[in-house]
Amino acid sequence: MGFDVMNIVFDCAVILLATKTFGIATRKLGLPQVVGMILAGLLIGPAIISRLGLGFGGIINPTATEMDVLQSFSQLGVIFILFSSGLETDIKELKRSGAAATGVAIAGVFIPVIFGTIGSLLFMGGLSEASNHGKLMNALFIGTILAATSVGITVETLRELGKLNTKVGTTILSAAIIDDVLGIITLSIITGLNGGGSIWITLLKAVGFFVFAIGVGLLMRWCFKRIIKRYPHKRRTGIFALVMCFAYAYCAEKFFDIAAITGAYMAGLMLSGLKDTSFVDRKVIVSGYMIFTPIFFAFIGISADFSQFKLNGLLFALVFVLLGVIGKIIGCSGAARAFRYNGKQSLAIGCGMIARGEVALAVYSAGKSLIYYENGQLAGIDPLVATICLIVLSSILCPILLKFAFKNHSNTPSDNESDKSKQTTIFDEALNNHGSDAESVSQPA
Repeated sequence: MGFDVMNIVFDCAVILLATKTFGIATRKLGLPQVVGMILAGLLIGPAIISRLGLGFGGIINPTATEMDVLQSFSQLGVIFILFSSGLETDIKELKRSGAAATGVAIAGVFIPVIFGTIGSLLFMGGLSEASNHGKLMNALFIGTILAATSVGITVETLRELGKLNTKVGTTILSAAIIDDVLGIITLSIITGLNGGGSIWITLLKAVGFFVFAIGVGLLMRWCFKRIIKRYPHKRRTGIFALVMCFAYAYCAEKFFDIAAITGAYMAGLMLSGLKDTSFVDRKVIVSGYMIFTPIFFAFIGISADFSQFKLNGLLFALVFVLLGVIGKIIGCSGAARAFRYNGKQSLAIGCGMIARGEVALAVYSAGKSLIYYENGQLAGIDPLVATICLIVLSSILCPILLKFAFKNHSNTPSDNESDKSKQTTIFDEALNNHGSDAESVSQPA
């Protein structure tokens, strides 16, 4: 097997205890529990402890193989988050905010990419270096890392603040899904400019995925209506829904080169609004969020690697993070204002789009072969260090800024709050619902 299963069991025990403990602590400080979960990962893993010279690499110090296992659990966690979000999305509200979400997503990709490109060029010798094709490609690639939003972190924060099903929350979620796709397309365009890929094939795959997701989804929705009518409130309904979730996630990534989380969200969206949707959602919470979601957030901190940090690279990384945060806030807030959201709503939308996660790392991994080195040097720029800083810092800043953006922000009638808009996290919801779901064990399968 290459690893000891008991090590994974121990790691999971530590992660669950640490994320819950730090989550409660940050909540008592008036911050979302997501912040505590990410900080827990940083403090129990090797990222910080190994740098203190204490003689050990962290409370948990997974091997490369064990990290692969934890990463798999993490990916399942974010898939569950997006599937549940799709189930809870109000399709009517989504239609109303569709144009605004698209505008926010486009601005949220374009502005950060421009900021990141200009900032990179300045660190590589100035804007005049844009005439150097290699350096320009480097700058464009590094700017592209800023394009995508981490949907999982944003969704969990919105849910904890009780804002997921509001007009603002729906716009943020829709825009985040769209700009993940736009980020991948942008990377393909940069790759194509460098002679490494086809822009048109990427666009065709993106269109093909949504045609597939909606076409098959309508058929599956009809099937689920029949199943629910014949077998209401049965566990098999939740199982079939999870099958659809995983199948959509797999097809999205393997056949269409679209992030698996987008597939999971589309699966949930196609099953939203049905008679038993809330029952299925509750089953998803109990099935996934008791373990996989905390691991997802903790893994961000656990996987952080500060061993390659150098002073000049760290300076660029901090500037890179600043450009990424400001770019999203300016671009997304400006677009929201253009679609007649008020000032507080627009600011909340901008803050909700700043988190970067797995997609940013995927963009780096997919495009790092494009990096052009001049005399073996990258002029003080380390994209890996910058990407790690971006993921860690933006993941912590996003829930904090969202909390302040929504402070004293009263809901309007169009905010369309649902009964699920409570000041609880999914993790707490899972704990609270676990007992009631246990009672349903006696129900027929």
